[in-house]
Amino acid sequence: MKNKPQQIQIKDYNYQLPEERIAKFPLPVRDESKLLIYKQGQITEDRFHNLANFLPKDSLMIFNNTKVIQARLRLQKETGATIEIFCLEPASPTDYNLNFQSKEEVSWYCMIGNLKKWKEGTLKQSLVLKGEKVTLSATRGEAHETGHRVNFHWDNSNFTFTDILEAFGELPIPPYLNRKTEETDKVTYQTVYSKIKGSVAAPTAGLHFTPRVLDSIRKSEIAIEEITLHVGAGTFRPVKSDEIGKHEMHTEYFTVRREVIEKLIQYKGQAIAVGTTSVRTLESLYHIGVFLQDHPNASEEELAINQWQAYEQQHKLTALESLHNILTYLTVHQLDRLNTHTRIIIAPGYEYQLVKAMITNFHQPQSTLLLLVSAFVKEDNWKDIYDFALNHNFRFLSYGDSSLLIP
Repeated sequence: MKNKPQQIQIKDYNYQLPEERIAKFPLPVRDESKLLIYKQGQITEDRFHNLANFLPKDSLMIFNNTKVIQARLRLQKETGATIEIFCLEPASPTDYNLNFQSKEEVSWYCMIGNLKKWKEGTLKQSLVLKGEKVTLSATRGEAHETGHRVNFHWDNSNFTFTDILEAFGELPIPPYLNRKTEETDKVTYQTVYSKIKGSVAAPTAGLHFTPRVLDSIRKSEIAIEEITLHVGAGTFRPVKSDEIGKHEMHTEYFTVRREVIEKLIQYKGQAIAVGTTSVRTLESLYHIGVFLQDHPNASEEELAINQWQAYEQQHKLTALESLHNILTYLTVHQLDRLNTHTRIIIAPGYEYQLVKAMITNFHQPQSTLLLLVSAFVKEDNWKDIYDFALNHNFRFLSYGDSSLLIP
């Protein structure tokens, strides 16, 4: 690629976001949110429930069906000090489903609040769950990236870790909302199509969808498929370095079923991505297919996409060639789905391969998500989009309004 995204100055992707423009709560009716439509340089607005009227016909839409878990736990030391534990990703068992179904003990990589007060010892918390007393214990393990390994144990084998999280945990709403989680967030901070537990943040572009919007999309002869990418807390991590080459992307685990690959091939390797999580999954798929060109017997772990891999690969395949490589890989290895992870960073200079249209909210200044949008609409067109949104009373961030981007 001609551009070197590592040298991009994050200050060039800044804008003034007044505090009052950050939506602290969702609208009473999800699909009454405003919809900005950017199509080949032209900007208009409507309401989200009319989305189907603006989607390219005979298209394939890809949704992320991940479900947010109650990942924030508050446990106490014997001294009475409260320690906040934010579960990020499973350490043992590493498989999300196996971890959630485990009984008596699991380990997770976690961020820890009030860390200096938890140098040693076991944290404990007790409550009555379905009429039975349960005590949850936590011990701190080794440091890991931005957090620590935490080993959880509970003294009642009738309950899975899913039960434990739902009883002891709290839904982790974004820190920039500057408020406590409320009971209503358990519903409003999940998409209506969420199914697979694992995320610690919602794929917020999907929060606007309602059954009536999905019905109108299907009636418009637009196909719908689902992938699963578990959103990590790193999605909130600000870029603190001057150049993005010094910013480290977090790891996100994703699963794509064989049927989705076949459907992508049917639609000539082009899709409408609902949200930046679907974008990162789809674009990672392309680069996995490229990697398979020379490494057809790679393990799923070896297929993981690193941060700058998309800018370094030598091969240039078409989207269909890449997808066929993945389909062949699944057939040879007798797999019904691809399970791997990605740290892809999408920034100006990146060439999109599978994503031809995108539905997304309005993102924080100086964020990797804003870089992703900028790369999609090219040049400084993101500024026109965000200026329009600011001047037309759009609401910003997770509970804010939506946009449909068609370059």
